[in-house]
Amino acid sequence: MKVYCNCCGKQIKMKENTQIALEDFVLIEKNWGYFSKKDGIRQKMTVCEHCFDAWVQTFARKPQDEEIQELL
Repeated sequence: MKVYCNCCGKQIKMKENTQIALEDFVLIEKNWGYFSKKDGIRQKMTVCEHCFDAWVQTFARKPQDEEIQELL
């Protein structure tokens, strides 16, 4: 399975013959509902970390960062 960033088109590196990503990315999925011009439509997009960081810089309000403990 090949995964591409919807912003820049870069292919996300995956471990060969698996669905394991070798670099991180954001997957955004939205089911549009009532009061939307897209009612009944589901949209999905993948954004690489580089494009995500650039995108966030355009926000009027930055996302809240919270450090988490990684669970093994």
